[in-house]
Amino acid sequence: MKRGKKYVEAAKLIDRATLYSAEDAVALVKKASTAKFDETVEAHIRTGCDGRHADQQIRGAVVLPHGTGKTVRVLVFAKGAKATEAEAAGADYVGGEELIPKIQNDGWFEFDVVVATPDMMGVVGRLGRVLGPKGLMPNPKAGTVTMDVAKAIADIKAGKIEYRLDKTNIVHVPVGKVSFSEEQLAENFKAIMDVIVKAKPSAVKGQYIKNITLTSTMGPGVKVDTVKYLG
Repeated sequence: MKRGKKYVEAAKLIDRATLYSAEDAVALVKKASTAKFDETVEAHIRTGCDGRHADQQIRGAVVLPHGTGKTVRVLVFAKGAKATEAEAAGADYVGGEELIPKIQNDGWFEFDVVVATPDMMGVVGRLGRVLGPKGLMPNPKAGTVTMDVAKAIADIKAGKIEYRLDKTNIVHVPVGKVSFSEEQLAENFKAIMDVIVKAKPSAVKGQYIKNITLTSTMGPGVKVDTVKYLG
């Protein structure tokens, strides 16, 4: 793959054979960011899990201490008092059954996270085929199926992110924006790694955290030393 001149220059800052501390990796990602927009800093964590087995799945959520730097639009499936509570808590959209054709037939996806009360999961379940592949299906483990919609909305708006294994047993998560300070990014990254280390399934044999790469949206990857996460 042919890379642009800026990318090639940025890549020279990074020694691909070196495993950097989280703090040094964050500093390098910021330095190597050359895009004209405020890039997202991402962590890609390769695990020793085998996601084909239910007892080796990892899924959950964490509120980043400094947020994600992104405005998150929340859609809540609720009715009655819970719908009123969701509106009061700052949900961007609140509804029920009437939203199904809008999402299914009209391809309406002007939201980033979906929250639902448990009694609405029968309705939301009908959207499984369209929400599932986009990673938008509400899930109790991620705290997005709940009766406490106000707390769910507050956490999401404050910078709550979901993490889960992909098909290749890697977890991809946003850490913040390049415009964040090094300290903010390092603290967000620590919060992510703390929960992922704690989430280690007991069925995993051998090394749990295989490797970690930090990168910005358009920038080169920086490898992070995994020793402190091996536990």
